Amino acid sequence: MEERAVHSPKKLRPRHITMITLGGIIGSSLFVGSSSIVHSVGPAAVLSYLAGGLLVYLAMLMLGEMAAARPEIGSFMEYARVGMGDWAAYLVGWLYWYFWVGVLAYEAVIGGHTLNGWLDWLPSWLWSLLLLAVFVVSNLISVRSFGEAEFWLASIKVIAIVVFLVVGTLFVLGLWPDGDFVVQNLWQQGGFAPKGIGAILTGVALVIFSYFGTEIAVMASAESEDPAKGVKLATVTVIWRVLLFFVGSILIITMAIPWDQLPEATGVANAPFTVLFEKFNIPAASNIMELVIFSAVLSVLNSGLYSASRMFAALADKGLAPRAVSHRARNGVPVVAVFASTIGGVIAAIANFVAPDSGIFDFIMNSAGLVALFVYVFIALTQMRLRQKMTPDEVAGLGVKVRFSPWLNIFLIAGVLVVVVIMLTTDTGRTQVWTSLVATGVLVLFWPLVRRKLQRMRVAEKQREMVSAAE
Repeated sequence: MEERAVHSPKKLRPRHITMITLGGIIGSSLFVGSSSIVHSVGPAAVLSYLAGGLLVYLAMLMLGEMAAARPEIGSFMEYARVGMGDWAAYLVGWLYWYFWVGVLAYEAVIGGHTLNGWLDWLPSWLWSLLLLAVFVVSNLISVRSFGEAEFWLASIKVIAIVVFLVVGTLFVLGLWPDGDFVVQNLWQQGGFAPKGIGAILTGVALVIFSYFGTEIAVMASAESEDPAKGVKLATVTVIWRVLLFFVGSILIITMAIPWDQLPEATGVANAPFTVLFEKFNIPAASNIMELVIFSAVLSVLNSGLYSASRMFAALADKGLAPRAVSHRARNGVPVVAVFASTIGGVIAAIANFVAPDSGIFDFIMNSAGLVALFVYVFIALTQMRLRQKMTPDEVAGLGVKVRFSPWLNIFLIAGVLVVVVIMLTTDTGRTQVWTSLVATGVLVLFWPLVRRKLQRMRVAEKQREMVSAAE
């Protein structure tokens, strides 16, 4: 019996958990978007990525502590409910779902445009819908099929980055053919921080969103062969790999080519990874990176649909969303939640193609901009509250433990507030802040209705218990 549980064909394995986390965060923001960060900050962009990674690491550590203590709970929304009340679970759950619906739409649009460029016999919008359909099927078959698909899609990205780091290191040290010792590019061309210390902080506000998605591993761990072990693996090992991939890549980019000579990326052809692979004399660099970035789009679509559907089902389980959404098939997959999450992505994607000037798609994308920061604040507050409720023996027995709590919680919350203040200093940042607050305000307006529904449910449940006890 024990052996069969360990090797259950319906559960995720540790390798799936690792790649699910990497798959959710490594995308075009690193392969293409890193160019704008380097141009905005200079070589000190490395520090921006490090600082952003530190904040994310703290959030993951806090989430890991809660999940290791309660591995049977499949969503950090539930930790917010236990620690802070129904209102916190309602807000963080719906905002998180809304964020991934926007991501599904965005990645579907990018994927559709890419496929239309290769195979123009179908319009972009139809390719987008076909991509969404493929991953609906992948998610519906079983959690293992989702995990297997994510493992191989994420592996493509990871292999590309590992090759980039190895070859790039040899190149900047002058050990690669036609390479030269160019480490000095880090402090030449105006110094290490040519745009000043303020630019480094501004860079943190830009890069922190690149890391959002690490929490997927904790959600997925609840459906793994060994939930407690999966949580610990995700918390302890995945984060340093993420930092290595992001920080290491930026370090290679800023050493291999002077930061002010790096092309402003407008697409795959002049993205930093493509430019440097060509500099390393890697054949067909542009074609390779186009395939890698397309696999990244597919990977995020896959993991995004998983995250959105699990969160939606968790909301329904607790009466915070329509009860029908909680329906699960025999294999445990929340079927209605998968379709409902996809419909949201379809509507957003079609809005972009049918009415590109309506502003609907832009509003959805911008209004999800602060969700990552909201989630980090809720995680910090929830872990702090749950720790206060624990006895010294319970704290000592934690498999994953946040040291210096609550000071690290306060540090994380302060870091988030600094990022929000920085966002308010730019036009794009202000748009994201205000539209996110509008979306949050809409949820707050509906909360009284949801609260009354919860009260009716609990009264009915209490009456049923009394009747059962009387019988």
